[in-house]
Amino acid sequence: MDGNKQYLKTVLHVTWVGLWLNVCLAALKVVVGYLGNSRAVIADGIHSLSDMATDVAVLVGARFWAAPADDAHPYGHSRLEYLVTLGIALALCATGVVIAMESIFAYQKHLSAEEPYARDAFTFMASGIAFVSIIVKEWLYRWTVRKGRQLKSSALIANAWHHRSDALSSIPAFVASGIAAIWPGLHIADVVGAVIVAVFIVGASWKIARPAIDALMDRGVNAETLRELILRASRIPGVKGVHAVRTRTLGAGIQVDMHVMVDGGMSVKQGHAVASAVEKALRDKGPEVTDVLVHIEPWMPEHLHEE
Repeated sequence: MDGNKQYLKTVLHVTWVGLWLNVCLAALKVVVGYLGNSRAVIADGIHSLSDMATDVAVLVGARFWAAPADDAHPYGHSRLEYLVTLGIALALCATGVVIAMESIFAYQKHLSAEEPYARDAFTFMASGIAFVSIIVKEWLYRWTVRKGRQLKSSALIANAWHHRSDALSSIPAFVASGIAAIWPGLHIADVVGAVIVAVFIVGASWKIARPAIDALMDRGVNAETLRELILRASRIPGVKGVHAVRTRTLGAGIQVDMHVMVDGGMSVKQGHAVASAVEKALRDKGPEVTDVLVHIEPWMPEHLHEE
């Protein structure tokens, strides 16, 4: 219980800091981008607005997925975190598509002289605010992803990558708005910058979505981790073999099911003791194992060929 409270407290603290920074950056980028007629910086500001939406999703969702198991949810509520993570990814992808389309339409207006481009002090300010965003959001990414990895929180890590995508998207926004400010005739650079921002955003959405999809589909651990789990179980006195091992991600940890073979002449009490020792070895010394189910069965030679 105390662990859940500390987990929730840290997630909320990190996300609130990100939310308020996003509020300030989004407001500055949208206003200055509008005044400086920079599509790339406006797009970057909209990306920061989408960051705010995902911050809110984490703030609301964390209170539910961090809740302890109950009678209706004996395995806890951790899968809700993956759903929130997917929601973040979908919102990010949609943002990128809208930004790209809006930028192309805006450039078409520029070509038809409906929206002339003029250089003034705000065009240089737009480039400056994009540069400030690069510094702030990269720092926010590094801090958030470190906390997310410490807590094994997929949603917090996803939100960190959202911050990183915002920092990366500010780079073409900074370059494009700078070029357009110095050479107004190259206004297309600003539009190209906005489209590059959109590509970064869509790419980041896939990086966020894939781990959550794998977890929801009960994908097992990698081969190296699986070998480590089997090796640790095999070292327990009385274990003659291990097979039928299954794993899946469950919240911040790993759930393991395995069949452990012992001498067929063992008593039920002795078999139970071996199973308990295997479970303890995996929980104490293995990867982040949070749940173990051990099935005891008599050892038979044919099991040597099973995996």
